[in-house]
Amino acid sequence: MNDTRSTAAGAAAGGTITIGGDLSVNRLGFGAMRLTGPGIWGEPQDPLNARRVLQRALELGVNFIDTADSYGPDVSERLIGETLHPYPRDLVIATKGGLIRPGRDSWERKGDPAHLRKACEGSLKRLRLERIDLYQFHAPDPRVPLEDSLGELVKLQQEGKIRHIGVSNFSVAELERAARIATIVSVQNRYSVGARRSDDVVTWCEPRKIAFIPHSPLGAGEHAGRAAQSALTWLLARSPMMLPIPGTSSVAHLEENVAAAGTSPA
Repeated sequence: MNDTRSTAAGAAAGGTITIGGDLSVNRLGFGAMRLTGPGIWGEPQDPLNARRVLQRALELGVNFIDTADSYGPDVSERLIGETLHPYPRDLVIATKGGLIRPGRDSWERKGDPAHLRKACEGSLKRLRLERIDLYQFHAPDPRVPLEDSLGELVKLQQEGKIRHIGVSNFSVAELERAARIATIVSVQNRYSVGARRSDDVVTWCEPRKIAFIPHSPLGAGEHAGRAAQSALTWLLARSPMMLPIPGTSSVAHLEENVAAAGTSPA
């Protein structure tokens, strides 16, 4: 079980997806939000375990890791950089900017260009990257025109600091508007067996070959073991553009989740 060669096919068993036309990753990724402290705030209670989860994800063939500057804040990105750098050539790290954390239970939208530029540059430093493969605008800010927020990401892309642009928590109407500003290669919305409000977004993404990255793919933690595997298998079967990113702070749960890639739909 600990032989990397024998487990590397784990995440690969679900097939691959191409993001932006040039990033091919296995179709079961890892969400690094829960590697932080309780409430997605502060340092992990067991830093060595958090690092082991990241290392084990790569051993299991995971080559897409999702994070954000607001997770911790900054903690998740820093752990990834400290633990996995220098990165394997096939590893894609996606991060997000546009939310701030005034306190443990506070999440506020902040999409002004100055903040997004500062957020992106901070992510580059923590992740030890010269360019972020996939940078996602975390949520529309009602106080800032979408053209201004995404326009700044386009500038960062032109400067070589971002490879591809994605969005998160967007409706179809907002996606239509976003697509007139930037080339959008991914959408990350809440979606699971029990939370399907973004069905229309999944349908919108599929013919456009835009990756749909469901956050909270196991719901609010109500699925574990075989139930979690069934939930992930359902997502993989829902659309070829689906890229689930189940997150956990447990090596055992990580192994259970990745096993779903090789499970046939019920």
